[in-house]
Amino acid sequence: MELLVDIFGYLSIILHGVTIIAQSMMLGGILFLVFLARPFTHLITQGDDLERRVTRLTLYSAIGLILAEMTGVGLQIAVVMSTVDLGFLDVMQAPFAIAGTVKMLCALLLIPCLGQRVATRSLAAVLPLLIGAAELTAATFTTHAYARLDDNVLLLFVEGLHQFGAAIWVGAIPCFVLALGRLHDAHSWRLVGARFSRMSMIGVTSIVISGAVMSFFYIGNWQGFYGTAYGVMVGAKIAMFLALLALGAGNLMVTERLRKNQDASVIRMRRFAEVEIGIGFTLFFAAASLTSVPPAVDLSTDRVTLHEIAVRNAPAWPRLTSPDHDKLAISQMQARLDTQAQQRGQVAAQANVPGSGVLPPRNADDIAWSEYNHHWAGIFVLLIGFLALLHRAGVGWLKHWPLLFLLMAGFLLVRSDPEVWPMGNEGFWVAWRDVEVTQHRFFVALIMLFGLFEWAVRTGRLRSAKAALVFPLLVSVGGAMLLTHNHQISNVKDQLLIELTHTPLALAGVSAGWARWLELRLPGRGGRIAGWVWPICFMLVGVILLWYREA
Repeated sequence: MELLVDIFGYLSIILHGVTIIAQSMMLGGILFLVFLARPFTHLITQGDDLERRVTRLTLYSAIGLILAEMTGVGLQIAVVMSTVDLGFLDVMQAPFAIAGTVKMLCALLLIPCLGQRVATRSLAAVLPLLIGAAELTAATFTTHAYARLDDNVLLLFVEGLHQFGAAIWVGAIPCFVLALGRLHDAHSWRLVGARFSRMSMIGVTSIVISGAVMSFFYIGNWQGFYGTAYGVMVGAKIAMFLALLALGAGNLMVTERLRKNQDASVIRMRRFAEVEIGIGFTLFFAAASLTSVPPAVDLSTDRVTLHEIAVRNAPAWPRLTSPDHDKLAISQMQARLDTQAQQRGQVAAQANVPGSGVLPPRNADDIAWSEYNHHWAGIFVLLIGFLALLHRAGVGWLKHWPLLFLLMAGFLLVRSDPEVWPMGNEGFWVAWRDVEVTQHRFFVALIMLFGLFEWAVRTGRLRSAKAALVFPLLVSVGGAMLLTHNHQISNVKDQLLIELTHTPLALAGVSAGWARWLELRLPGRGGRIAGWVWPICFMLVGVILLWYREA
């Protein structure tokens, strides 16, 4: 149970991200079904097949929401019961438990409403919409708005509008991709594309209006935007929102050409929509991460100033030599404990207990150690991007460049957590209790996996088209997970200044992954351009890492 409490913060963000995805897909599926698939069933070829498939996807999303919500609420209940002297029934009266239960019940009720018997009745559209509205209302009671003392009702409405906008646009895109894959004639594409464009515009408008209102109430001023973790994460969301808008605008142009009976690439619209799904889901993880930090207006102290940001990011030569391991804070503390224990004839206590919840001490050498790691990681990534670019330019023998990922992963495994095996006193397995160590190992495993897959694909050892997609998918996942990554540092300002570096890293990683996806999936000029973009994104990641400072 203690371990569960230790990792609760990180797990809750991941589970909340999964819950938002499932909820948006369920609500988006309902809206797509009611306002697009069913009205067009008799107007488009394969209409019945499309309705059946969209219904199935919505059902799966509802089941996913039940499972995600059950796990998330169960985790919160377990943590509350273990930290506060309350029984199960008492905890179930808490707002988060009530809201979670209502959401699960709504998803459960939706399943029979999507069945064939109900679908043929007059209530076929009304019931799913009412259930969706009830679920959305319950979801708003788990947001920051519910905890506000002022303007509570207005903010609850705005939060609901924001989630509705995300559902009708991003949540419905999987259904749109499904439709583009099933339909095969210009008439059907024209009808579906035009209707979905209008639905997307409603979603974009809802997001823009609600986002502006929430920024006013939650961020307050310019310093709240750049000087707090909340503001930085909102900035990341805005960047991804703009990327989604650009892709959506590209699809709107295709739809307009179809409407005017002009030649247009539906393949491009489909591939753009696939990327929209990926970026949209990443945006949902950013939203989940946002709920774990207080609104900027509540953080009146410990804000970072522009001067501090400028000082921290001033150009400096990369740190290419490492301090000695025995000069690190934990090493020195362990040495003192060993000496004292030896004098008393006792077994020495452990300087750092993984998962104890106590933040480890840091000194100047710890900072130098971390900067050295980041700078060498930057050299690896910069070199990888450069070699990939040369290979793209036609230098065939450089196809083995993905093997550099394995070297980088080995370097990070050894160096990222110096208090842990093989350099430190803490054992390999017991260190899994430490959330930061676990996150580092997750990233190491991810780097090794996508490096091996890409190398096998480029050298012809794996010939499956699906295998080639593993690299961009895992790179994108790595970028998304960076948005949830946190450091165990007690100084709030230092933590934010590190986050200011990691957020661009995450965005560049997500861009690299989806650009590579387009290179593989999008034929013609668009795919060729994407093929030049993603290595440059890797090089940008390398430069940012070389720029990284912790003091």
